[in-house]
Amino acid sequence: MPVNEYGQMIGEPVDDTPGVLPSLVRIDGRYTIIEALSVEKHAKDLLAVYGPDSPREMWTYLFQPPVENLEELIVALKKMIERKDRFYYTIIDKVTGKALGTFSLMRIDQANRTIEVGAVTFSPALKQTRMGTEAHYLLARYVFEELNYRRYEWKCDALNLPSRRAAERLVFFYEGTFRQAVIYKGRTRDTDWLSMIDKDWPKVKARLETWLAPKNFDKNGRQYKSLREL
Repeated sequence: MPVNEYGQMIGEPVDDTPGVLPSLVRIDGRYTIIEALSVEKHAKDLLAVYGPDSPREMWTYLFQPPVENLEELIVALKKMIERKDRFYYTIIDKVTGKALGTFSLMRIDQANRTIEVGAVTFSPALKQTRMGTEAHYLLARYVFEELNYRRYEWKCDALNLPSRRAAERLVFFYEGTFRQAVIYKGRTRDTDWLSMIDKDWPKVKARLETWLAPKNFDKNGRQYKSLREL
């Protein structure tokens, strides 16, 4: 730990160049494609994710409600795309070409090079799959290796245990709970904070790549080793 001229412990020196805003257009993975959200390309597929036939329980912890029809979805997607403080991406099944969910990069602090993944809206076909894991891997790799950010955050309702478990499985580190941090849908929310930092990324990356490798799955797509075992 460095010490200053007064004998006080101080933080390690770091490059204080501000971060840049995301400019991701498309990333091809082995199982998925991440693509900048587009009404023209993705709205029809995303109706199955955001629409009236989506599972009601998936909206409990999300800030927005489901939409009733394609017209309402188009309006919602346009508003998402127009936001200047968030960057939304669609996750596409590489085999079928169908859009199965969205997430965003948000709460961007360029001065400190910190960024959050949020608004994770996955269809049942994407949840708990290697496609979903790969999508998170691709986005994290983009954040650390192309944007050169120092800190990558995940926040969720403290009562949303599946979200916290998903974050910890992806090797986000639990840092604490902010009590009464948010009001949404007329109710209070305690928020769990989790993160990974640039120093974590090489080990996290190796672990994710080992799990995602084709040899870790049988012909039916079942894993041989879980991510937690690696």
